Amino acid sequence: MSGMETQSFPMAAFDYRVPSHRIARYPEERRDDSRLLVLERSTGEMTHRRFRDLVELVGSEDLLVLNESQVRPARLVGRKPTGALGEVLLLRRLPGAEGRRWEALVRPGGKLKPGRVLEVADDLRVEVEDSVEGGGRIVLLHTPRPVDEALERYGRMPLPPYLDREDEPLDRERYQTVYARVPGSVAAPTAGLHFTPELLEELDRRGVRIARIVLHVGPGTFRPVEADDPGEHTMHSEAYRISEETVRAVRDARTRGGRVWAVGTTVVRALESAVGSHGRIVPGEGETDLFIRPPFRFQVVDALVTNFHLPRSTLLMLVAAFGGYETTMAAYREAVRAGYRFYSYGDAMAVV
Repeated sequence: MSGMETQSFPMAAFDYRVPSHRIARYPEERRDDSRLLVLERSTGEMTHRRFRDLVELVGSEDLLVLNESQVRPARLVGRKPTGALGEVLLLRRLPGAEGRRWEALVRPGGKLKPGRVLEVADDLRVEVEDSVEGGGRIVLLHTPRPVDEALERYGRMPLPPYLDREDEPLDRERYQTVYARVPGSVAAPTAGLHFTPELLEELDRRGVRIARIVLHVGPGTFRPVEADDPGEHTMHSEAYRISEETVRAVRDARTRGGRVWAVGTTVVRALESAVGSHGRIVPGEGETDLFIRPPFRFQVVDALVTNFHLPRSTLLMLVAAFGGYETTMAAYREAVRAGYRFYSYGDAMAVV
């Protein structure tokens, strides 16, 4: 359960090069056809598999933990009174105002100041009410519809900028895990995108226990770390919730001698954030700004399923803390060499 690293690293150590044609702009036709690089962290040994082969890696005594957060179609595109286009990305719903007041990011920021209005549709307008720290806005949605219905009708999926394309109808389904249930994320917990209902059923048939948490992914997931010293980076907090049932499942896995598998870095952050002062995981909900980087002592997670992440990102640093810096970066070099597909719609790795 402990981390592999005992030293810290400068940000430059987390740079790597990936050819632009290796950035997956669309998903594989079938989710579990993605490739899976299996990394044995204690030896550095690597094997190349398909994601559906995960059933052969997870033992019947193990626990697989999924993030049930659902991506909202929270990107609203409309026109200002001048006729120029504007964009609002809804981050989180604020109390009161019947769920119509939100914290948001806007573009262009210099034009969408407090008092400005963006017309998204005949029955949906976005009023910019106020500015908040960090360049964000407080916005009010004006619509005769229930807000969630309006978002479902007019909202767009907030795809990562590196896909370099507008969202398409297929993204409504594919930029979402098959087990997503709780709306709240502005980005998908991408390690889960590879699972199919059939794969989950096969894991269940083999006796693998499955537990669920919720961590809502915020926009900070796409932001590279600008500071040369990672210790100077400020993590954006994200809301999470862990149930008593999931805590029991983790403890039961420990009793059986099984491993706790985290499906994605979001699950790692939630589980490790929920460790109490006595060193045991506890149920609850709150906000986490836990920044996992080398060196870090893991107390809950034993194995990790994750996608390939951006250079200089906090997500890559988390994987390096878990798998070991040299081992992880060697795996990334091997993935580039072997032609793996990178980032949100790309291939996956299992760090065991």
